[in-house]
Amino acid sequence: MAKSEAAKDLAQKQKAARRAEKERRRNSEDPRDWGWWKQITYAYKATAKVDKQLTPWMIGAFVLPILICVLVAALLGGGYVLWIITGAMGGLALAVFVLTQRMKRATLEQARGQVGSAAAALGMLNDKVWAHELGITGTRQQDLVHRVIGPSGVVLIGEGEPGRLRTILASEERKHAQLIADLPVWVVQMGDKEGQVSLDDLAKHIKKLPRTLDKYQITEVKSRVKALDAVRPRVPMPKGPMPTNARQVKGSKRALRGR
Repeated sequence: MAKSEAAKDLAQKQKAARRAEKERRRNSEDPRDWGWWKQITYAYKATAKVDKQLTPWMIGAFVLPILICVLVAALLGGGYVLWIITGAMGGLALAVFVLTQRMKRATLEQARGQVGSAAAALGMLNDKVWAHELGITGTRQQDLVHRVIGPSGVVLIGEGEPGRLRTILASEERKHAQLIADLPVWVVQMGDKEGQVSLDDLAKHIKKLPRTLDKYQITEVKSRVKALDAVRPRVPMPKGPMPTNARQVKGSKRALRGR
């Protein structure tokens, strides 16, 4: 009898915990806690505010596969229902793809020209593969150095005035090279001048770097750079919409990947 009562009590507690967690996620402002449809809806509304062509493009992307499938059904002489369903599924996938691409473009356009704009591009990296830290060091003139750790090793990204960046990037490269010995340290200057990587191409550039580290080496690198971070003050990132947008885009991307 005592065991039965204990089991019932445990079941009630578990049920209450599940209910509380469901309520927390429902009221959460963190996109990672939202359901798939809510994230899609949020991504659409946020992008449509700055991209007036989003809706026509998504409608076109949805309708086009349906029209193609109707044409195929007409040529085959039947099976319209099945072909229309197939077209609708393809149209939905294509519309989500269009939303993803235009959301990325809109986010980068909003960030362009702002101090710390690299956060928008770095926020588009898969955080299960690439871990990024914003503003690990910088100058009073708001030149910033960010860091990405992933399969390619350590990537240092500088944004600001090239002359000042050259000095602090060289210093950071030496510090990180001493910490991780023979593992690669890459240096990237973000910008639109010769020898720099543009904001639009930054995430793509990082993902194309040679991948030489396995997950155990990545974990080891992360633990080593913590020692470096512990002995220096953090650079405050500029306040404003850009860092928040980058975080929101990351949450929306998780939905568009199908979580």
